[in-house]
Amino acid sequence: MSDRLRVLLVDDEVNMLEALGDVLRGKGHAVSTATGGLEALENLRGNAPFDLIITDLKMPGMDGMKLLERVKEEYPWTMFVMLTGYGTIKNAIDATRKGAYNYILKPFNPDEILQIVDRILERKNLLENNIYFQETLSKNYHFDNIVGRAPAMQAIFERIKTIAPTNSSVLLTGESGTGKELLANVIHYSSPRKNRPFIKVSCASLSDGILESELFGHEKGAFTSAFTQRKGRFELADKGTLFLDQIGDIPLSTQAKLLRILQAMEFERVGGTETIKVDVRLVSASNQNLEKAIREKRFREDLFHRLNVVPIHIPPLRERKEDIPILANYFLRMFAKETHKRIGGISDDALNLMLSYHWPGNVRELRNYMERAVVLSGSDIIKPADLPPELGNADEAEGFTLRLSSKSLPEAERILIVKALEETGWNLSKSATLLRISRGTLYNKIKKYGLNKN
Repeated sequence: MSDRLRVLLVDDEVNMLEALGDVLRGKGHAVSTATGGLEALENLRGNAPFDLIITDLKMPGMDGMKLLERVKEEYPWTMFVMLTGYGTIKNAIDATRKGAYNYILKPFNPDEILQIVDRILERKNLLENNIYFQETLSKNYHFDNIVGRAPAMQAIFERIKTIAPTNSSVLLTGESGTGKELLANVIHYSSPRKNRPFIKVSCASLSDGILESELFGHEKGAFTSAFTQRKGRFELADKGTLFLDQIGDIPLSTQAKLLRILQAMEFERVGGTETIKVDVRLVSASNQNLEKAIREKRFREDLFHRLNVVPIHIPPLRERKEDIPILANYFLRMFAKETHKRIGGISDDALNLMLSYHWPGNVRELRNYMERAVVLSGSDIIKPADLPPELGNADEAEGFTLRLSSKSLPEAERILIVKALEETGWNLSKSATLLRISRGTLYNKIKKYGLNKN
């Protein structure tokens, strides 16, 4: 983190330049000076960009407002503070609209300037940290770091390379644990928006009222607990990407508002009247069959077509078993490094157990099992004993004997879920573990089948 700024002072009063320059240099900042707007532009062209320009508003030749406009065209990240002895509300509004950080009336206390400079230094450090963070994420979510050699996954990667540079909406579908969020990250960090916000929302985890406020924001007093104004996820994602996970769980009332945003890219906060325009790329994901949901009147067809501009279906792990050894070894290396263990590989017997398992939790389940194996292993190789017992009983449904009056697959799934819930006393976490699915997937299926404790 930097502890100083490169500052350019611009004023036609030489005494002002000297006095303010001494104050800033005393705090360790690197200060250059110019006696007018044209001289300031020459200074800019002959040096590296300045972090901050503090300029007088009224100057002969080129005034501070014109200098602000010219500099912002070439150096949009340079911060501006405007000084003037002729302050009006109109001037202040004009300056801030054109990009000035602050506006100070002469005469002023030097401490006032130093407080503003400190805030700008803090902002600069936050921005640099954010750029570093974004660059790190871009490397982590590069195609070279995404594991999968099955033809279906290679086809997905090629499609993502094609559509990532565009602004088209993407709909990711597939079972829970297949890696939809991971691919959403890849799409964002492979796009021109990669240095802009990437905002995520899990639609299934929020109730109807809260979800609308989360997406669109709310004004102070919009409802009982709205003590302050709050920006929604769409507003926070402006110029970036918004990832809506489990999109099929959005209630119909909110779906109508979401459709309007996608059509016009504008909305009002809950309880507000101001129309807010945004530029957001939407990536959504669902483990539900949305076309079936449309037929059942649970999902709007017009919204589906807006979301489904570029469809990408991610196959379950059991349909691409050639990726299991690659993924298992990838996770092995990752967790061995984290735990400082020297584990050289996976035994053939252990690998055969993995290949014969049906992986209802997909890649997420494989990752969890490999982490457990690495943590518990006392050997230099992963053996069958290091793996969960479920892998040795892949074809058995532990504790369940299903007797069905029909051969309906949905009916079998419903009965299996009911049995698990009854056995655990409706403990969702324990039931999800018993069924080898995520808690979110179980919650969705409970809603799908209209199950309740009674």
